[in-house]
Amino acid sequence: MPQHQTSSPSARVSARSAVEPFHVMEVLKAAAGRQRSHGDVIMLCAGQPSTPAPQVARDAAVAAMAGEVLGYTESTGILPLREAIAEHHRATAGIEVDPDDVVVFPGSSGAFTALFLAAFDAGDQVAMTRPGYPAYRNSLAALGCEVVELACGPDTRFQPTVEMLDALPQPPAGLIVASPANPTGTVVDPRVLAELTAWCVEHGTLLISDEIYHGLTYGREVASAWATSQESVVVGSVSKYFSMTGWRVGWLLAPPSLRRPLEILTGNLNICPPAIGQHAAIAALGEGARAELDGHRARYAATRDLLLRRLPEIGLRDYAPPDGAFYAWCDIGHLTDDSVQWCADLLADCGVALTPGVDFDTVEGHRKVRLSFAGSTAEVDEALDRMAASPLLRPPA
Repeated sequence: MPQHQTSSPSARVSARSAVEPFHVMEVLKAAAGRQRSHGDVIMLCAGQPSTPAPQVARDAAVAAMAGEVLGYTESTGILPLREAIAEHHRATAGIEVDPDDVVVFPGSSGAFTALFLAAFDAGDQVAMTRPGYPAYRNSLAALGCEVVELACGPDTRFQPTVEMLDALPQPPAGLIVASPANPTGTVVDPRVLAELTAWCVEHGTLLISDEIYHGLTYGREVASAWATSQESVVVGSVSKYFSMTGWRVGWLLAPPSLRRPLEILTGNLNICPPAIGQHAAIAALGEGARAELDGHRARYAATRDLLLRRLPEIGLRDYAPPDGAFYAWCDIGHLTDDSVQWCADLLADCGVALTPGVDFDTVEGHRKVRLSFAGSTAEVDEALDRMAASPLLRPPA
C-alpha cells in the first residue's frame, strides 16, 4: 500500500523577527546579477572601503596563523588589543581610557546587539535620528523596544539637538548619536555633542555615541562623547577608517555598571571576537598603519571634492553636507517619489548601483538616495558620467 506523506506544520516564527529588511542587500543582489550579464557595474551603494586591510595588519594575521593557536580568547577581547584600543582613543580623542573600559565584539553590529540587551528592557523608548542607520531601528524593534525618531534636517545638519529631546513627552531610556553619521556623513558640533551628553546624564538617558567613522572627516572638528561624560557608551570599530570590514572587530567603551552584563552577554552570544581579527587589529591600530590609512582618507577627500563639483552638474543640488564618512545623502524628489524603483531602474539603465533612501528614512526616504564614494575617484567619476547621460536624471515633463 502506498505511504501517504503528510505535510509538516510550518516552523514557528516570532513576531519580533518581522522587522524591515536592509534594502541595500537587495541592491547588492541585483547588482551581482547585472555584473554577471553585463560586467559593467559601478558600486556606489556599499558602505565599505574598496581597499584591503593595511599591510601591517595582514602581516600580523599571517604571523598569528603561523605562531598562535587562534582558539577561543577572553570574551571581552585579548588584553593587548584592549590596550591598543585604549591608547588609540587617548591619542586621537584626548580622552583617558583604561583597557578595562573596553569590551571587544564581533564588529560594532555585535556590540550594538549586546548593548541593547544589557541596557534596555522591552518597552523602553530609545531615540535616534531620522534619517539614521536602519540596523539601530530594526535591532531595537526586534528586541521589543520602542524607537522614537527625531526628525533631523539641514537646519541642524541632520543631527539631534537638546531642543528635540526637551520636546519629547518623557526622557527616553537611550539616545543614539552617530558622528560622522550614516547616511548623511554629517558631524555633530563638539559643543552640541557636549550638550546632548550632559542632557542625558541629567535625565537618566543612556547616550550611545557611534564613532565608527572617526578618522574620516574633512575639515570639521569631531569629538568623543567620553570627553564630556564616561557614563555614556562609545562605539568603535576597525571597519571604516581602518578598512577592515570583514575582519569583524568592534568595541564599546562602557561605564562600570554595564561592563559585567556586557561580558556575560557576549560570552553567551558570541563566545569571543574572531581571534585572527583581534591580532590584525592590534597592528592596524598602531603607527605602522597610519600613513597607508591616511592615504585612503586623502583619496576619499579628493573624491568628495569631485562629488561636490559634479553633483549639481547632473541635477542633484540638494544634499547633506558630507562632513565625514564617505556618503552623499541626496534628494531626488524632483525625479521620483519611489527611490526603490528609481535605483533599480538606474542600475538597469547604466549599471550604477545606489542605495534607496527608504533604508534610512521611514518618512522621506522614498525621495532620497545614498551615494557612497568609498571606491576609487575614477570609478565615481565614471559613475557620474553615466548618470549624467541617463534619462532618469532628467525631471519628468
